[in-house]
Amino acid sequence: MRTLQIENNILRHYLKNAYFITGTAYAGKSTTVRMLAERYDMVFCGENYHIAVSDDVATPDVQPDLCYRKSLTDWKDFVKRSPEEYERWIYNSGREGAGFEIAELISLSRNRKAIVDTCIPLDILKEISDYDHVAVMLSPQSMSVERFFDRSDPEKQFLLRVIDSCENRDAVMENYRRGLERINSQAHYDEYANSGFFTVVREEHGPDTREEVCDRIARHFGLIE
Repeated sequence: MRTLQIENNILRHYLKNAYFITGTAYAGKSTTVRMLAERYDMVFCGENYHIAVSDDVATPDVQPDLCYRKSLTDWKDFVKRSPEEYERWIYNSGREGAGFEIAELISLSRNRKAIVDTCIPLDILKEISDYDHVAVMLSPQSMSVERFFDRSDPEKQFLLRVIDSCENRDAVMENYRRGLERINSQAHYDEYANSGFFTVVREEHGPDTREEVCDRIARHFGLIE
């Protein structure tokens, strides 16, 4: 069976109202996406906004990593995976999910600007979007790993409860943190930092800069003068 290919110039046209934020964990992506959506009346596409569709449509022969969670019988297996496998799964899931994100955004952003917390890989973003439609947000590894569970969002707290329920809880937590370290490694950080996209780096200590960061990214996106 021949696979249909939609050329990148077509995707760029249909995604002209989509603005993407990507980067490392705990860099402030979710907060910034929500603030921009509220400020400028944009369609809010938070983390995993496409998951309802991908969970329903993905098949193991085409998107095996997106289907991994559906095959789980015990979430303890999820948090006990090797750090290497967790890193591989995270990044390949983003690649498998890119098609779902793009299809969803063509619909959501057709008549209104959309702000997107995205997992679309950098090489694909370069093909389907423009410099002034993408922002990278980065945080030091010490923040992205050590403060990963400090947030109140349901997904992170669910995983924390799963880890807490495991035998040898401390060993499971250490294993999971090693996975986070690989996902947020210096190599991945450098890939984002050297991507050529507009970049904002979150400082480990200091005052609350959410409003300032939101302003900087809004200017980059051309939402304000």
